Amino acid sequence: MPTVPGRYYFVSDVHLGASGDTEGCRERLFVDFLKSLPENTAGLFLLGDIFDFWVEYRDVVPRGFTRVFGELARLSDSGCKIWFFKGNHDYWVTDYFRKELGITVVDEPYEIVDLFGKRFCIGHGDSLNCSDWKARLVFRMFRNKFLIAVLKALPTHCIFKFARWWSSKSRKSADGYKFDVTESDIKAFAENFGRSEDIDYFIFGHFHTPSCTVLECGASLYLLGDWATLANSLYFSGNGITGLGFPNSQI
Repeated sequence: MPTVPGRYYFVSDVHLGASGDTEGCRERLFVDFLKSLPENTAGLFLLGDIFDFWVEYRDVVPRGFTRVFGELARLSDSGCKIWFFKGNHDYWVTDYFRKELGITVVDEPYEIVDLFGKRFCIGHGDSLNCSDWKARLVFRMFRNKFLIAVLKALPTHCIFKFARWWSSKSRKSADGYKFDVTESDIKAFAENFGRSEDIDYFIFGHFHTPSCTVLECGASLYLLGDWATLANSLYFSGNGITGLGFPNSQI
């Protein structure tokens, strides 16, 4: 991917439509963030779980988020390139974002991106190097094309009800998941991958708590936070990464 001069932003785990957000605070916070992006924003990487659930049919998509889509369309029309990485809460995306908003949808668990001479390995992070067999099984089931087709054959309102229930049940809380990929799994993946590939930065979401670790391989691992109380993002313009809502705002 050729680098276009400007800023590149990284966001994850907004969880728009979360059951606990009855006042729509997350959407207002995210819309304000999108509006605040400077004119020299060249790229926006949405690294999964932007929506608390997303089940898309050929002629039906979840209701709501009109202002979010309006801002994403404005950014896309202005020349900002937008990538949407599928997360474990909003995996069932087909072509709505691409056709209506000009967004590139990424199916792979991670992607290597070159920006200003630096190499990034980025993704949501829910499937990388997972040591728990139950989590691996759930991951494969939710991405199995046959099971997805069977599920979508059910009435739409049943699927939306199930999706909302599952999102509410599986969303991270203070106690965490009963089974899931761990931060240790992600760090092990990054260390091993960083030894075989020339990577400067790893950026993933999924863990809801912002952090930055300098790995033994020499790369920096950033884990993005969620948007439960404040905006959380990173941006890169060629002179290092700066974070909004991070304990260490610049490395």
